[in-house]
Amino acid sequence: MTWFVALLQQEGEEAVARQGGILGALEDAGTWFIGLFQAGADVFVGFVTGIIPLVIVLLTAFYTIVNLVGEQRVNRAAQFAAGNVLTRYSLLPLLAVFFLTNPMAYTFGRFLEEKYKPAFYDSAVSFVHPPLGLFPHVNPAELFVWLGVARGLQQLDLPLGPLAVRYLLAGLVVIFIRGLVTQFMTAFLARRQGVEL
Repeated sequence: MTWFVALLQQEGEEAVARQGGILGALEDAGTWFIGLFQAGADVFVGFVTGIIPLVIVLLTAFYTIVNLVGEQRVNRAAQFAAGNVLTRYSLLPLLAVFFLTNPMAYTFGRFLEEKYKPAFYDSAVSFVHPPLGLFPHVNPAELFVWLGVARGLQQLDLPLGPLAVRYLLAGLVVIFIRGLVTQFMTAFLARRQGVEL
């Protein structure tokens, strides 16, 4: 966003230096319009040469790990994690997001009874951002959220690692709480409406 403010300031200073009536105003508008797209292109080039190759390599590595470990072992780990309330809303969403990424992570709900599926979905959908600092492959489509925070820290010469770890741990706490609350809400509404899940 700072590039946009800098572009506007630069255009404003150049406009004050020039005078030209309507044609000058049109020239300024055209220069600003092209400059806006040039700034967007510069950001895109930064992604193409920076984060996109990283995400592709990470995706390849994790798909390789899943193939080496075996899909059956990953499924057994997911079935184990679905077994109790503590792991159902912490370990299961972590495994789902880590191995299957967004949006395939929600398919791990197949290991759960119907009454637990809404709470699992709430936990999993809430966990697609917290691991981005450590594992950008989990949700590359929304990596801009983490990159915005990271850019601010880099400008302050602060390390990114401690924040990434804290963001992941805070996410685990939040998804566990959300899972419990949603599980109780689902049970309450099912009883109230006479629905058996």
